[in-house]
Amino acid sequence: QVQLVESGGGLVQAGGSLRLSCAASGRALASYKMAWYRQAPGKDREFVASVMWAGSSPYYTDSVKGRFTISRDNAKNAVNLQMNSLTPEDTAIYFCHATNTFFTSWGQGTQVTVSS
Repeated sequence: QVQLVESGGGLVQAGGSLRLSCAASGRALASYKMAWYRQAPGKDREFVASVMWAGSSPYYTDSVKGRFTISRDNAKNAVNLQMNSLTPEDTAIYFCHATNTFFTSWGQGTQVTVSS
């Protein structure tokens, strides 16, 4: 099973950028689909973006298309989320997620706060 540790959250002004990173460790990383989810206060956790570790076109929820980019860093066993043009509506705890046929793992989350 894979272990996930997020980093890179923080406080940023509207229009700014942040880069989240998810460090993954474990066996058979290439078999996993990696994703970012987020959960805003009082709301359900929602999907943000995903990419296959072994390579595929990334997929984004409509609200972040053109602003967020998910990418893999194979050398560091990490999946990154570059977030640009942030708005207060992007404020949430961001979670890294890994899943394959047998296992599902979540990271502990990292807080992103966008001030207006």
